[in-house]
Amino acid sequence: MTSPGAKPVAVWLFLCAGMVVAMMIIGAITRLTESGLSMVEWRPLIGAWPPTDAAEWQRVFDLYRQTSEYKLANAGMSLAEFKTIFWWEFIHRLWGRLIGVVFFLPFLFFLLTKRIPQGYTPHLVALFLLGGLQGVIGWWMVKSGFVDRTDVSQYRLTVHLGMAFGILGYLLWVALRLVAPREPVPGAPRRLAWGAFGVVSLTVLAGGLVAGLNAGLTYNSWPLMDGDVVPAGALELSPWWLNGFENVATVQFDHRMLAYASTLMVGWLWLAVRRADATPRVQLATNAMAVMVVAQVFLGIATLLLVVPLPLAVLHQLGAAMLFSLTLWTVYELSG
Repeated sequence: MTSPGAKPVAVWLFLCAGMVVAMMIIGAITRLTESGLSMVEWRPLIGAWPPTDAAEWQRVFDLYRQTSEYKLANAGMSLAEFKTIFWWEFIHRLWGRLIGVVFFLPFLFFLLTKRIPQGYTPHLVALFLLGGLQGVIGWWMVKSGFVDRTDVSQYRLTVHLGMAFGILGYLLWVALRLVAPREPVPGAPRRLAWGAFGVVSLTVLAGGLVAGLNAGLTYNSWPLMDGDVVPAGALELSPWWLNGFENVATVQFDHRMLAYASTLMVGWLWLAVRRADATPRVQLATNAMAVMVVAQVFLGIATLLLVVPLPLAVLHQLGAAMLFSLTLWTVYELSG
């Protein structure tokens, strides 16, 4: 049974989860348009207003011209060109602030009016703190691109991405607990479900490394990587373990292999649920997850073969968020 006040809180959390997914899309566009380093300053409280006159635009442009990205990759960029990349990063940061407002004000209302179901306040406080931490991680990531490089650190980008997915998963789990009581599923493949979720999550993190190293711009063939199953030079870095994090060939290979593993695990889970005495809601979650993993594979292949066009790459990011969420929903339903 759910408490009478649970539904409004759950709807609010689902709305916040949707905003987090939108943030992922904006972040993907910001990354793909090389806009992330355009705002050199971090002013969390007073930086929500863009430049409003020529003098202020020139000031922020002059700050950008001191960065390594400008000197090494964009020397000679005009102010008009700078404004294009500035706006994407500005929207990215503004949306993050908006998520904070949309989370905090209803939380305060629900708290003061005592409408939060018993036992859920600590989860909501934790979510708020994680959102604040994500803002700090975002700036920590951006700072890595200001010294002797033209991109942010792939390590910090992956941490930032992983935190976004972690917050998304937490929001969805708490919201589901509020309005979707689980029913026991005889013979439920719980361990398999958690295994599939783990592999999908690892694939998402591997995608962060691919994005951070621009690894999708090379080896644009499939199913082989320029004619090889394992690309040449996949272990050329020393020590060997660095290849999985800093070698473009290995990072893309790992992402491909994890994508295949995700597909197999999700397919296995789908078959196992079909054999169990599953409720209609469990079947819906599992069917949606299976359809999404197939769609995501096709999106990934198309993005690679067409050398990462912006619309497809953004859809692939959205597909990752959808697959992650549907797999989490399946795990939730099978954990009753």
